[in-house]
Amino acid sequence: MSKRRLPSLSSLRAFEAAARHESVKQAGEELSVTATAVSHQIRALEEVLGIALFLRRPRQLELTSKGRELQRVLETAFDNIAHTLARLTESSDRQAITLTTTPFAAVRLLLSWVHLLGEAHPAIDLRIHASHEPVALDGMISDMAIRHGNGHWPGLVAEKLFDTTLLPACTPGLVDRCQGDISCYPLLHLRPQKALVAPMDWARYIEKTGLTTLEVEAGLAFSDESHAVSAALNGQGVILMNRQLIEDELAGGRLVQPFGLELDDHAFYLVYPEGRRDDPSMRAVREWVLSIPLPGKERHDR
Repeated sequence: MSKRRLPSLSSLRAFEAAARHESVKQAGEELSVTATAVSHQIRALEEVLGIALFLRRPRQLELTSKGRELQRVLETAFDNIAHTLARLTESSDRQAITLTTTPFAAVRLLLSWVHLLGEAHPAIDLRIHASHEPVALDGMISDMAIRHGNGHWPGLVAEKLFDTTLLPACTPGLVDRCQGDISCYPLLHLRPQKALVAPMDWARYIEKTGLTTLEVEAGLAFSDESHAVSAALNGQGVILMNRQLIEDELAGGRLVQPFGLELDDHAFYLVYPEGRRDDPSMRAVREWVLSIPLPGKERHDR
């Protein structure tokens, strides 16, 4: 059998949704990504295929003849896939639910408590998808998410889990070496690629606190929180991190707050499609997440 040559599935799904809605904004809402991300996927697909799929007019998308032909084929194909998956799921005694969040949040918030879900609902197979990049909560890539942000995602239910605050943290040894000289501290930077919400960086922190003696342009940069925290624990510098995600290190004295203020940050939310609110398996996973002793849970009345 010859090898099947296809563009990326994400670009095909972005195009099909935009063509069906005649709007990149509505396509983004359906796929739980930004309109800009949808536009990038469509342009990438056009480059791969070497054809124009849309005639771009002010405030309007119009399919080309080739775009309309591709849209019809994809809509039928995706409908068939959805129907088949629904049928297979209904005929199975087991139900898989995919929950997506960032790698660090998955470790710090979820992994110690997964056994409780298995004990209460042995027929549910929880799949944890760890990524900084937002993914569609469409039942194919993922079903639910734990997101850090302002709680406003169109078409999705967002239940606040806990508020967060941001603070600088480093080892006691680094504090001893710097002896009160703020300019002595090397900074560690967190710059995740394609993150849903950009973390507060040192430049914004300095703007809010007035600590202008910090050297904001220098220092190691990481795309993942766990690597940044490991570097801080090894005495490499100061991280700017949510207190609620490093409570163990702070309580044990392995990390301390060397200077500056603790600032309010975005909250963590459990997010899922409105249309699946009453799905029994989704409801079971929701109840499990809400039962976990998350940071600050005692301070937040749900």
